[in-house]
Amino acid sequence: MSAARAQFDEAGRLRHLLTLEAMPPRLILELLDTAAALAAATGGKVKKLPLLRGRTVVNLFFEPSTRTRTSFELAASRLSAEVVNFDVAQSSTTKGETVLDTLRTLEAMHCDLFVVRHRENGTPEYLARHAGPGVAIVNAGDGNHAHPTQGLLDAYTIRHHKGPEFGRLRVAIVGDIAHSRVARSAIHVLTALGVGELRVCGPAALLPRDLGPAIAVSSDLDAILDGVDVVMMLRLQRERMRETEVPDAADYHARYGLDRRRLALARPDAIVMHPGPMNRGVEIASEVADGPQSVILDQVSNGLVVRMAVMARLVGAGNVAG
Repeated sequence: MSAARAQFDEAGRLRHLLTLEAMPPRLILELLDTAAALAAATGGKVKKLPLLRGRTVVNLFFEPSTRTRTSFELAASRLSAEVVNFDVAQSSTTKGETVLDTLRTLEAMHCDLFVVRHRENGTPEYLARHAGPGVAIVNAGDGNHAHPTQGLLDAYTIRHHKGPEFGRLRVAIVGDIAHSRVARSAIHVLTALGVGELRVCGPAALLPRDLGPAIAVSSDLDAILDGVDVVMMLRLQRERMRETEVPDAADYHARYGLDRRRLALARPDAIVMHPGPMNRGVEIASEVADGPQSVILDQVSNGLVVRMAVMARLVGAGNVAG
């Protein structure tokens, strides 16, 4: 719960975004509503807005990323911020500089918001605890701990397609749950919004034991998919697994891959989600990924306005702490 507390200032205002764990539902809905307003104000085509004019946003990515980094870069740019993409391979971190010294150096150049992705759990929280007045940290994914903006954009996408009544929905999250920060943030946000039924499925070795009694856990994918409204597929996080944990791709697809036959077990109007990158033919078949029930590209588009909403909340005019 320390990250949950660290993201609020003494007055209870959101200063950083580190996790969705224990996030008040009211605040989640405010962020989703802001994202919807940003989308509506531009007719769905996000143009330049002046909300971050004069601010500088730094993308501090210590892990590879395509979607998330580009999404944050575009979101900041479309809010009229200056954007700096930190190149780890060309930085002083290769000479032994600590991540905290990197933060302090960039703070001294009057940067306002840092988007941080790191392989180690807790790095964004660590930086948030040492950030100077008026500086905000956004967690863009730390280890297997959290990916809060992904959780928000997933909730936004579900609300857009299924309406605001989360209590009537049955949601299945399928795949490598144990190593997935996406799964953790999805569980946190869906629980906060009162989802009617939450189910998770994967090989026993890839299912964590701390999910709690309110979540249905099974290794039987057909049973999990029965009658669900939302199917969220996850890739195998091979880079976080020990060699003995890595499943055979063909066997995994046979047991846990989402194809047309399995999707038919869900409700006829069920939507299919995936945070990307996809491994086609492993966790998801192309006929499903590209099919009419897929909202995967909607997730990508929605990520832009959700991240704009987060940054506007943290360092937009009138929202700067300190």
